[in-house]
Amino acid sequence: MLAEAQTALAELGAVTAKIDPAAVARACETIAGAGRIVLYGCGREGLQMRGFAMRLHHLGRDVGVQGEMTVPPIGAGDVFIASAGPGELATVTALMRIAREAGADVLLLTAEPGTPAAKLATEVLTIPAQTMARDQGAGATSVLPMGSVYEGALFILFEIMVLELRDRLGETAETMRARHTNLE
Repeated sequence: MLAEAQTALAELGAVTAKIDPAAVARACETIAGAGRIVLYGCGREGLQMRGFAMRLHHLGRDVGVQGEMTVPPIGAGDVFIASAGPGELATVTALMRIAREAGADVLLLTAEPGTPAAKLATEVLTIPAQTMARDQGAGATSVLPMGSVYEGALFILFEIMVLELRDRLGETAETMRARHTNLE
């Protein structure tokens, strides 16, 4: 089992090393300048998006997760951040259209930037990892199942983005901690 863990960590490191730093900086600039931020992802990608939403809240951002009862409306000056690792997910594409029609920017995170959904986005951040779009046969590149490498890379990417956003927004570990719930 230890060898598989080392392989998985190496795979995650290789994926995150291939993410374009300029694209990450642009995404952080978009997020820092947004009025409201709404995030969405399906399945396990959605869990990573929820974690990122929590950190954005800790950074003092006006943030919601699509599907929650308290998600605010979005429009001009806002950003909708969606994850569609395999490229095309019907729900993600439909929500991207709605966000664009409302005037919001759309930041799409995906491993498949050449899909029609990517053309709807105002910005695409590519995570070059195996997803369920290419997890079988010759396309399978990971020891981890299905989209696990993509999902793990999202976690690492988001934590690095939080560090950059913290600096851009003038936040500190202390101001972030002050926004953490006290109901645990």
